[in-house]
This record gives sequence, structure tokens and C-alpha cells, in this order.
Amino acid sequence: MPLVLALAAAVSTLAQSSATDSQTGASRVALATVADPRGRTLLDVGADDFVIQEAGAAREILSVRPADYPIVLMLDTGTDARPDLPMIRKAAVHFVERVGQRPLAIGTFGGAPKLLTALDDDRETVLATLAALDSDANAPSALMQGASLAADAIRRTGALFSAIIVLSCASLDASEGAPDAMIASIVDSNAILHVVARGSDLNSRAGVARENRDPTPFRSLRALAEQSRGEFTSIYSAASFQAALDRLADRFTSELMIEYLVPVGSKPADVKLGVRIVGARVRGLGVAPK
Repeated sequence: MPLVLALAAAVSTLAQSSATDSQTGASRVALATVADPRGRTLLDVGADDFVIQEAGAAREILSVRPADYPIVLMLDTGTDARPDLPMIRKAAVHFVERVGQRPLAIGTFGGAPKLLTALDDDRETVLATLAALDSDANAPSALMQGASLAADAIRRTGALFSAIIVLSCASLDASEGAPDAMIASIVDSNAILHVVARGSDLNSRAGVARENRDPTPFRSLRALAEQSRGEFTSIYSAASFQAALDRLADRFTSELMIEYLVPVGSKPADVKLGVRIVGARVRGLGVAPK
């Protein structure tokens, strides 16, 4: 078969940003998706189907498996979310049922952010917790603080890859604490951040005076989502939470983790990822030391 070598820009970018960290093990792991010419996801892809180069040197691929990294799902239960909570809860339940067996925790950021389940809790516990979820009519939404709390939980796992999903109805961010510290916590977790936000500009909900609107936290979350290769999705009705989470579930269930050999002490520079499948396209989402 002819070799179809696709440059994986996301992998290259991440590798270059980590170039100061020498590889101490003997392998690295790339996160990627593969699609056929029609854009349909390909999952029946083995080690022999991939090719990886670092700085022009071919690397031997050890294994390919479906991605099963941890996810923390943070839900808005603040004042603004109260009318939408039934749809948020329904969307979250459907998402949990779709993403397969992997570590998954849920938390809330209406009032003081908290995790309601742990990453090692079973699905029955997670689903039962979602079923009992309620909002606080007098609690503002601490959006950035909630994302930072999720990042702290992710960082403790030491996972090579991870994701934080934030579902927000907030008109304002009531987070307490230094914004720079919360942003640093999210960045340091190396998690892929996804935000689904209800409202056209996230600060134009009814009853919010223009002089009191502060778009900075929302802009920061949008930038963090883009930099982590996640998605920032604005929606305009509560029913769209499920569509947005379905799209994310499709992404999570299509991702593959490709482990490959590297020289001890090497650095992940100029990583290129391709497939030996005619017409197929590969999208690199990151690379991490094993």
C-alpha cells in the first residue's frame, strides 16, 4: 500500500512545548483519531497501520488501543442554571452511558465548587448522584474555580491524558481566589478542556447590567480550551447540552492511544504521525511520555 503520511500539527505543537523535559522512560504515547475519506471514524486500526517519526527518525510502534483516560464533568448548579438543570442532568446521564468504561467523576460549581463522586467510583454511583442533583437558587456560579478544582483532581491521577468538561449557564463568574492561580492550575493539569456555555456572549443573560459584565474569565476559558486542543461551544437552548455532549462522546470514543519506542533520554521534537491506509486521515491530539 502507498504510505499516506499526514502531519499531525497538534502532536508537533505539544511535543515542541515539552522539549525541555528529557524522556526518562523508553516509550511515549500519542493520542489521535483516524477517519476514512468520508470522515467516518476508523477504530479497527493496528500498530502496523501507523507510522511515527520524531525529528525525521522512524519510531517503532508497540501498541494501539482505545483511549480510556479520566474525565471530570463539572455541572453548573447555580442560580442561572436552575431552569436548565433537568436538561443538563439528562444530557450528563446520556454522556456517562456513552463514553465507555473509564475513570469518570462529576462535580458542581453552583456556590462553592465540589466533587460529588471520585474518579474510581462505579457508574451506578455516578448515575445515582446525577439523578439526585439539584440546584441552589441562591448560589452564583463559580465557573473558573470549578474548572480549577477539576484540574486538581486530574493532576493527582498522573494520567498521561485527561479531560475536563464544564457545562455552564452562568451570566457571571463568581469564582473566589486569584484568577492567575486558577488558570495555572488548569494549565498544569495538562487536561484537555471542553466548555459548553449557554448564552450568546456568556455575559448577556437577562438581568445582568452591562457595567457589571466581566467577560475576562470566559475569554480565559475559551483560550484554555483552544490551547489544550479542546472545544468551546456556545449554545442557545438547554436542549443543546445533549447535542454538545453527544459530539464530545463521539470524539472520546473515536480516540486511540498509540505507544511507541524512543531512545532513553530523547526529547519529543517534530513528531509526525501517519497511517498506511489509502485515503485515511489522521489527527494528532497530543503526545506524552509513558
